Amino acid sequence: MLEIPFSSGRAGSGPATWGQRAFWDTVRRLDPADAPRYNLATAAPLDPGLPLPVLLDALGRLLHLHDSLHTRLLPTRLPATAEADLPLRQVVDPAGALTLEVEHCPAGADPAGAGERLHRELAARTFDTATEWPIRVGVVESGGLARHITLVLSHTAVDGAGLNRLVADLTALCLGTPAAELAAGRSPARQPLEEAGFQASERGRKRDAAARAQFLRKLRSGPARLFPGAEHATGAAEPFPNAVLRSPALPGAVERVAAAHRASSSSVLLAATAALTARAAGTPDAVLSVVVNNRFLPDLADAVSAVAGQALLHLPDATAEFGDLVRRTHAAALGAYRHAYYDGLALAAEIERLTAEGVPLADRSCVFNDIRTVLPADGPDPEGEPAGGPTTLTWPVEFEPRPGLSYALDVRHSAAALSLAMTADPAVLPRPEMARFLYGVEELILAEDRRRNA
Repeated sequence: MLEIPFSSGRAGSGPATWGQRAFWDTVRRLDPADAPRYNLATAAPLDPGLPLPVLLDALGRLLHLHDSLHTRLLPTRLPATAEADLPLRQVVDPAGALTLEVEHCPAGADPAGAGERLHRELAARTFDTATEWPIRVGVVESGGLARHITLVLSHTAVDGAGLNRLVADLTALCLGTPAAELAAGRSPARQPLEEAGFQASERGRKRDAAARAQFLRKLRSGPARLFPGAEHATGAAEPFPNAVLRSPALPGAVERVAAAHRASSSSVLLAATAALTARAAGTPDAVLSVVVNNRFLPDLADAVSAVAGQALLHLPDATAEFGDLVRRTHAAALGAYRHAYYDGLALAAEIERLTAEGVPLADRSCVFNDIRTVLPADGPDPEGEPAGGPTTLTWPVEFEPRPGLSYALDVRHSAAALSLAMTADPAVLPRPEMARFLYGVEELILAEDRRRNA
């Protein structure tokens, strides 16, 4: 191990941002064995190699550039306060050390294999956000050169967009770009304490109120239960299966369908998911909780931080002609995304109040997350297969039950394929239904692509 000393950085403490709080709350409620799944990680070979001192210097300058990398999160315990409502504070440390885990690779050995093992090891550990910084770095060294690097971060420090910016900045610093030049070449980016200050300002409170009002309007308009047989409130007892459909045909088809309908590729995938949700539930409407990876505020566009956003999308007549659904989904999604920046605790309190008053609220148990913008964690093609070939469906793992969830669908990418990863409550979608759902999303998009090109 090596330690990278850090000092003279910005320091301070204050309330946690909405994003920090949202990710902290999510992770702390998970089974400890499941929590590392929410780490954000990426790994890459360094070919032909990078002198170790150059990498150490770049990492030190990276810590100076982004406060989120040396920020801890501490709950403040108050008398007679429910644990779920504990205030959370962020503490930006002005000094300390970042541990670099180094694995020596003898001459002639494979640094990629050693890098993969180190990556798995570092990514499998949970972060203690109160006592440690939210970043781990692992390096495979051979002959004084760094040959493979792994970055693992707590989700409380970065989201997918933040991770991409972090990797780009580290790459530039390793190539000798001064940190001041990096900062000057982009729009101003808020540090987490600055973001918390904005959220507490009059402008921030107005944005929060407008966003929550929009969310609540959607909440009152959708069906209260998509899957009538599912009793989400009682909790689930059986493990939730995880299915991964890997389709080499989907990347090109999604882009062509998106271009034909002047929509984003994410809207195409979201529309197909909505159509299959309505089909599986036997309802005309679909309601999806969409994790929002877009950053519409200029001061957050280039920030290395955790910006949590979740939009509620209600799509009536979701089983209609697919091209029309794509266009409607794209228009609805853009409006929803712009209102996805809000105080999650305040929204939860409002939902709790409305529920207690008996106000019918839309089903929020179907979650869609397009994470294709996040750098692949395991190289250019996790499955190691070339482009082309058949679609495959695998069942890699089972997760602890998540009460209140019907399914969560993640969209992932590699160089050779697009993958749909679904985790579902087996009481809502048994394994055969999960398989039909995933193949149905693929076929709906491929059929539209064929129709447009006939």
